This record gives sequence, C-alpha cells and structure tokens, in this order.
Amino acid sequence: MTDDPFADTSPWDDPTTPPLTETPVTAPAPAPNAPAPFKIGLTVKAGPDYGAEWLTPAVYGHTAIETAARGVELLAAMKEKGLIEHNARFAQYTRDQYKGGANSTPKRFENGKVVAAPSSSDYTCEHGQRTFKDGGSWAAYFCGGRGLDKSAQCSPMWRQKDGSYRAN
Repeated sequence: MTDDPFADTSPWDDPTTPPLTETPVTAPAPAPNAPAPFKIGLTVKAGPDYGAEWLTPAVYGHTAIETAARGVELLAAMKEKGLIEHNARFAQYTRDQYKGGANSTPKRFENGKVVAAPSSSDYTCEHGQRTFKDGGSWAAYFCGGRGLDKSAQCSPMWRQKDGSYRAN
C-alpha cells in the first residue's frame, strides 16, 4: 500500500488490509422511568376557521415505532369514547355562556393579517357601513368608503373614555 493520496489504489483494494467488522449499534433499553425521546403532537381540528374547536393531544414513546403505535391507539380511543363529539358539545356550551366584551367583534384572516370581521353596527356614514378597528389602547369606526382618497373619507369615530364613539 502506498502513502500517496493521489494514487489509483485504495486501501480496500490492498489484500493485506484486514476486513472491517462492524458491530451493529443498538440503543440500550430505556430505564423504566426515563423520559421518552420521541413525541408526536397531533392536531384534531373541527373546521377550517379560527373559531373551530381544536384538540391537541400528544403521544410519547421510546422508539419511533412505539410512538406511532401509541398515536394510532390514542386516535382510536378518542373516537371510541366519543371525546371529539364531547369536545364539540363542550365548546358550544362555552360559546353559549360567553357574553362578550364591549365592542368585541370576531376576527378573520385577510391579506396576511388578523382583522376584525365586518360588524353590523349602527355606525354608518354617507359611504356605507363603517369599519371597526381596535388598536388595543384605541378603537375607532372608519369611513365605509373603501378606495376613496383620505381627503374624501369621513372623519373617524374614536372611542371615548365612557366607551361611546364620536367623530372629533
């Protein structure tokens, strides 16, 4: 065998090189109380919008096969025991109990942002239904004339300290 790294021979071609014997790598058996290194997080979603119920169970295992088997077992048990239907009924009950905060409007996803859904409020202007926006420390109803120049839009109606709205 030569020490020239650019030679056309390989150390594996040298008949004097003993054959490599590899011992298979096996993972040691986990301790009974050792944390499971594998996890599968599942999301069971009842509908396509943000208002739909979600269940987010997780399963753990000491091997990938064990974890996958536990995932199948968990989903089958959730179906058999009616957990999904029970969750939907509980979520509906919770929604029925919610009275909502003052000026709360549902949210929707539009153009990459979460925005307030159109509300059917009493706040209108000569251009139609005003649009509600809540900035946390401020809130206002803006002119309903979409696409108009700012100079052609009606003045915003700002939330006052007493919770009412008024154009300044």
